[in-house]
Amino acid sequence: MVDGLLLILSAPSGAGKTTLAHMLIDSQPGRALSSVSYTTRAPRGRERNGFDYHFIDAEAFRSMVDRGEFLEWAEVHGHWYGTHKSAVESARRGQIVIFDIDVQGGTTIKGKHPEAASVFIVPPSMAELERRLRDRRTDPEEVIRRRMMAARNEMERGCASYDYLVINQDLQLAFEDLCAVVRAEGCRRGRADLSRLGIGRG
Repeated sequence: MVDGLLLILSAPSGAGKTTLAHMLIDSQPGRALSSVSYTTRAPRGRERNGFDYHFIDAEAFRSMVDRGEFLEWAEVHGHWYGTHKSAVESARRGQIVIFDIDVQGGTTIKGKHPEAASVFIVPPSMAELERRLRDRRTDPEEVIRRRMMAARNEMERGCASYDYLVINQDLQLAFEDLCAVVRAEGCRRGRADLSRLGIGRG
């Protein structure tokens, strides 16, 4: 079985990473899947438990931390988020596992799994990012201001450390760029399937 791919997607809130992740999953049914994070925050909008996130309380989250179940976990905007270790096993079975995650979590995963590909989704401008956040109509004004303050720091860190940058000005073009990253990663020496040639991986 050819190794799969750990694909880290990060972006400031509102830049479109979750939409792009869902588009990639829909384009490769049965192969691409989302690593569904655990969180202590409440659902927003149409988010569904077990699909967008596993929504659990703080006590259950702490118990999972104590049992060592998370690949990474962190506090973000006053809530706890964690990635379960089972995601890595899915990649070893040949699947593309997508981590829709912040830079802090993405950096932790990359440190433990350097073979992962990290992609930072960049909005076309700060003004457009603020417009998208307001158009969602899921957050109060105070939360929007806090997210905008955090966005610049998040972008500086992501643009400085991630493997790939995708500017999401046009959603379809951004999706095509993301697919190009996945294709390029599949051609990496050590990941490409050479079994039909009767030779091992170089």
